[in-house]
Amino acid sequence: MIAASFPSLLQSFFTDRLLRQRQASPHTIAGYRDCFRLLLQFAKERLGKMPSQLRIEDLDAPFIGLFLDNLERTRKNSARTRNARLGAVHSFFRYVALEEPAHALHCQRILAIPNKRFERRPIEFLSREEVDALLAVTNPSTWIGRRDRTLLLVAAQTGLRVSELTRLNCRDVVLGTGAHVRCLGKGRKQRCTPLLPETARMLNAWLRERQVRPEDPVFTSIRVHDKSMRLAMTCGYRVFVCSNMPFAGDFTPVLAKHSKSFSLIDCISVGVDRMQRNFEPMRKQVETWQKSELTDVTAKVVIYEAFVEGRLEAPKHLARTVHDLYFEPKYKEFRPGTIWSLSNAFTSAFKELEPIPQFKATAKLGEFLEARFSQSF
Repeated sequence: MIAASFPSLLQSFFTDRLLRQRQASPHTIAGYRDCFRLLLQFAKERLGKMPSQLRIEDLDAPFIGLFLDNLERTRKNSARTRNARLGAVHSFFRYVALEEPAHALHCQRILAIPNKRFERRPIEFLSREEVDALLAVTNPSTWIGRRDRTLLLVAAQTGLRVSELTRLNCRDVVLGTGAHVRCLGKGRKQRCTPLLPETARMLNAWLRERQVRPEDPVFTSIRVHDKSMRLAMTCGYRVFVCSNMPFAGDFTPVLAKHSKSFSLIDCISVGVDRMQRNFEPMRKQVETWQKSELTDVTAKVVIYEAFVEGRLEAPKHLARTVHDLYFEPKYKEFRPGTIWSLSNAFTSAFKELEPIPQFKATAKLGEFLEARFSQSF
């Protein structure tokens, strides 16, 4: 059996391993491509070989170590960037070890090269006064001023990255009860960030003013179909933020994308105020639901209305789960026959859903049950 050459292994690594098996994102593939472009250029200068002439044995552990040192010394890469390049090399040689077991020892030595430690700086953020001063710079009497004010308020409250803000569509914004913003963030992870009432009101007014469709971007230029808007907004956002505020600390655009203002005092005061206002009504509601008895027929009708008639935004197959949890509860305090036990059956069944659908279904549940049994109280 003829062993695969380095060029064929490198090509199959990108086309088969990354694209087909791992379904890596375009950003990951681009990062790995840049790493091997630098590696092949370094091999050409160091070994005098073209990429098509290289063998796996040429790229040994000492050579990879020299390549990493060259990145830091010649290209002035930081330890973080050096570790990212090493991660791409490690990923390739893990693939080679599986495809060509004869090179397992060779790959093991390369995989033993450790990451370099580096000092992690504390993440800076904007204080409440700095956020207010930043919002005050915008001109609410103009269209662009209202857009910028809404954009900055959403950014400060949600902590979304610049790329996530510019890709935000109207279908990703949910207003009303349980207002929140959804986005597909770094690492293809879905994020669901609740919105404060002030932010929700401003965002609602902005969307109403534009009369948008679900597929339209939330933030755009006056020319809605201008394809350069995302780049312009990304650059303009960074320049605007960094040029108009005397921020405390070492505040940079990179840090701004990954951080948001967090005031412990404000959070505690808001939380205590909400608990004081909501605890007594909630306690009375729970006591009422615990005393309100239901017949089996009524419970089945409520489950039917929720799922079959679509009163709740939840998959219909959960109707069987709610039925079983209500008539055969796991805990004695949720014995069947009360609205409280029916509510617990719903919320327990919703735990099977993903975070965003679970959040939406739970937010609708209270309104649905209160409207359904309001005449009984």
